[in-house]
Amino acid sequence: MKTEDLVSLLAAGVPAVDHNVSAKRFSWAMLCGGAGSAVLMAIVFGIRPDIGTVMKTALFWIKLALPLCLGLAALLVTARLSRPGMPVGRAWAGLAVPVLAVWIAALVLLWLTPPDARLPLVLGETWRVCPLNIALLSVPVFITVFWAMRGLAPTRPRLAGAAGGLVAGATATVAYCFHCPEMGVPFWAVWYLLGMLIPTLAGAVLGPRLLNW
Repeated sequence: MKTEDLVSLLAAGVPAVDHNVSAKRFSWAMLCGGAGSAVLMAIVFGIRPDIGTVMKTALFWIKLALPLCLGLAALLVTARLSRPGMPVGRAWAGLAVPVLAVWIAALVLLWLTPPDARLPLVLGETWRVCPLNIALLSVPVFITVFWAMRGLAPTRPRLAGAAGGLVAGATATVAYCFHCPEMGVPFWAVWYLLGMLIPTLAGAVLGPRLLNW
């Protein structure tokens, strides 16, 4: 048998590779997980009663931009870490930029604020529950994102798990923004990021166990 015939025989019946499998899995994961977080937020916490008025302000959309930008950057990193040999490259910068932006803005605002008013600006009224609320809302997305990654082939499961956890935390924070009454940048810079950090650390811890293949 000729080499060409052998190759043809071995290749016969092999299904075509779906090059969009990663995009499809993550699209379903974000759609189902995001909807789950939104519904959970509405049931457990409820939408803030003045949401219609607040949404007309620029500050609300600035608040929403922090987790939205972090979530998109984390999703790109997660998708790349889920495929063997796929470099993350400059996608790491997408994670740093929103964090640095909110920290710089918070520091400027605190510097311009009288010393006795700085701590209340950081703590707000809900600092005790904010990170835990975000962590709770991240559970649906955490489950669906890890489902998406398990169907691929991450070779760095701890790092991929952390990135997936950040996707879950950021998506949960987007949903939480429609409930949270806090409108202070220093508050977001501390407690929103801490809330997103919880599922990120959970992903790093659980990644090697849940993403083995």
